[in-house]
Amino acid sequence: MSERPSVLFVCVHNAGRSQMAAAWLTHLAGERVEVRSAGSAPAEAVNPAVVEAMREVGIDLAGEAPKVLTVDAVQASDVCITMGCGDVCPVFPGKRYLDWKLEDPAGQGVEAVRPIRDEIKRRIEELVSDIAPG
Repeated sequence: MSERPSVLFVCVHNAGRSQMAAAWLTHLAGERVEVRSAGSAPAEAVNPAVVEAMREVGIDLAGEAPKVLTVDAVQASDVCITMGCGDVCPVFPGKRYLDWKLEDPAGQGVEAVRPIRDEIKRRIEELVSDIAPG
């Protein structure tokens, strides 16, 4: 892993779970980690219930937009985390691949998104202590 590790979060639409994960990692690790997120079939916009749930904890996703998954993004990342949605990242030697099985917030209200948000935060806290302690 590089001196400043990089993490890529992937889900199909890059509108919910991967956006929350990227935002939490940026919020909790700051400049210690390079953060990316992408999707194989990006949505038009980030899920409004996800934006609201993250706003409740002081993280603003309103300016974020779903991005398309590229081979370059995977190649540039030390850790690639899929969000339980069956997406397949291109596989390169020396990368760490994880799959986090998480409920999909698509089509759900903010009440249903909150526990997903909180579970993602818990996993991000573990990830930070593993790849960028301090």
